[in-house]
Amino acid sequence: MNSGYEPVQIVSWQRAIILWLQGKVEVLEFHAESVQSPSHSFQLPSVLRLKQYIRPYITLGVRFSRQNVFVRDEFTCQYCRIRMNEKKLTLDHVIPLSKGGAHSWENVVAACSPCNNKKGDKTPQQAGFHLMKKPNRPNYLPTRDITHHRRQAIPDAWLIYLPQVAS
Repeated sequence: MNSGYEPVQIVSWQRAIILWLQGKVEVLEFHAESVQSPSHSFQLPSVLRLKQYIRPYITLGVRFSRQNVFVRDEFTCQYCRIRMNEKKLTLDHVIPLSKGGAHSWENVVAACSPCNNKKGDKTPQQAGFHLMKKPNRPNYLPTRDITHHRRQAIPDAWLIYLPQVAS
């Protein structure tokens, strides 16, 4: 969470402990589990609040990454329109790299393996596919929509900090 209690992103438990030990965050909630080092035992942080405010993604832009493409495309294959978890999704270059396409927001979409394999090194038109929507660079991904694809996996301790889930 940002210093103003706005959700920012999910970090690994290792990163959470590092931020905590560096004094960069306040721990608001802990998991019941703990981890051991040779000399210390650490209860695992669950909810962190940054001590210094960071500007939200809306002004910084959204970093191009596999995960962020999946969030933008709502974990849905842009060809067959089937929603699936991220382990079953791949990235597809709409205009293949071999045909001059770029590895960018405007040319990469989420695709299931069967559609990606069937499309191969062709454009969607050549493969007889139609895109659900034209890929674009998002200005903002709302908290990477934490609740979208992991609704069942959200720890109870997070719910009071995620108003869109608590309602």
